Amino acid sequence: MLVALGDLVDDVVVRLQGPVNPASDTDARITHRRGGSAANVAAIAARTGAARFVGQVGDDPTGTWLASELAACGVDVAFVRRAGRSATIVVLVDESGERTMLVDQGSARQIDRPERAWLHDADVLHLTLYSLLDEPIASTSRALAAMASEAGVAVSVDVSSVALIERVGAGSVVRLLRDVGADVVFANADEARALGGAASKMSDTMLIEKRGPEPARVRRPGFDPIDVPATPITRPADTTGAGDAFAAGFLTSSDWRHDPVAACVAGHTAARTLLLERSSLG
Repeated sequence: MLVALGDLVDDVVVRLQGPVNPASDTDARITHRRGGSAANVAAIAARTGAARFVGQVGDDPTGTWLASELAACGVDVAFVRRAGRSATIVVLVDESGERTMLVDQGSARQIDRPERAWLHDADVLHLTLYSLLDEPIASTSRALAAMASEAGVAVSVDVSSVALIERVGAGSVVRLLRDVGADVVFANADEARALGGAASKMSDTMLIEKRGPEPARVRRPGFDPIDVPATPITRPADTTGAGDAFAAGFLTSSDWRHDPVAACVAGHTAARTLLLERSSLG
């Protein structure tokens, strides 16, 4: 089972129909959907295996909707807590499918008091860098990662954001990843560049570079880097969540620790499937 700890949020997706006109009107198509990186990973993982999400949503109608939407994907939401108001992210999607996000955290990162029961039947614990930095979820995540390591459960971390790496510093991020015992770290191409040479200090950690339509890159201690090709999609409608889908496909591959190439193929397949689903919706 994959267990993901982190954000479950209300995504307000604003698909721009052209360049933004400052101080005036811009045509857009606006929709709501369930989001949050950790929740996205759990939802895709549940398509091929067991998945559990642990986090906090608001004690409000949006929180009820978010939890029910995730449960409908086959995810175990028994440990989702309710308090405060739900988190919201406004996702601005441009004509190329790239996105910019405006974030209101709400109570999503207020979860505390970790429980060993969260890891029942777990094979891997997936976290995001955001969840390792903002309190109190940071203390919760670090404690749960320690429990996971003690129980022989693998720990996965997505570094989440170039801005976050730059804010904290690449050296500090790498030290944090080592402290939580990360077995595998996911980063997109920009995030991998932001980590730079500091990443070489993760001597016991596999680094997977998610590079969109370009080949994913596997970096393992003691091995030469390996590039794993992807099948690109022409003009994807919306790339939001594709990196999360890749991580889910990778982590639910049966032997990702020993065969990361096959796991990357599974990751590419999961991401491509999501993008095609989005494109079919227009």
